[in-house]
Amino acid sequence: MFCCRSEEYKEQNRINKEIEKQLKRDKKDARRELKLLLLALGNMIILPNNVRAYGEAIKEIDYETVTTMEPQHVVAIKSLWDDPGIKECYDRRREYQLTDSAKYYLDNLDRISQSDYLPTLQDILRVRVPTTGIVEYLFDLDSIIFRMVDVGGQRSERRKWIHCFESNRMEESKALFRTIITYPWFQESSVILFLNKKDLLEEKVLYSHLVDYFPEYDG
Repeated sequence: MFCCRSEEYKEQNRINKEIEKQLKRDKKDARRELKLLLLALGNMIILPNNVRAYGEAIKEIDYETVTTMEPQHVVAIKSLWDDPGIKECYDRRREYQLTDSAKYYLDNLDRISQSDYLPTLQDILRVRVPTTGIVEYLFDLDSIIFRMVDVGGQRSERRKWIHCFESNRMEESKALFRTIITYPWFQESSVILFLNKKDLLEEKVLYSHLVDYFPEYDG
């Protein structure tokens, strides 16, 4: 009986030591890990990490099976894009949230529809893929582990975790940023604000003045 209990004690002691070792390793790894929350950032921020993460999968694509656009489809799309009514709809895109990359791809349709077409860096950066739910990206840099957490940037996704919206999208962005930086969990966290897409702002102010949305603006 004593021998059996002694063996059982040894086994429990061994397991406890293994658990302690693992906890120490986890604690050490946690010190090397930095968590970054990505919210409403341009895809260019995470593009290099996506390329590394999915590089192997991309290499396995059978390029022979990738089809090109049919000539009749190209003609139809160009005719539609040249239609005055469609142009008018595009000028009012702010009313229905058309992606900012639509014009870029439609203007470059002749090049994109070529049989030997290869995406340029700008073509890739212009791709807009909505984030659904929560996505994590892990990468190492100088022995430090970065865990980038990308939360949904679309309104339907934001409703899952934020309850502050306005009809003015700039006001919405400001409210969203204000909400994030006032969360108790982020009080000790550093915040980096990227004011990107300057070109889109310059394009939009040609059609609608800032004073229409911010009456206090006197610029």
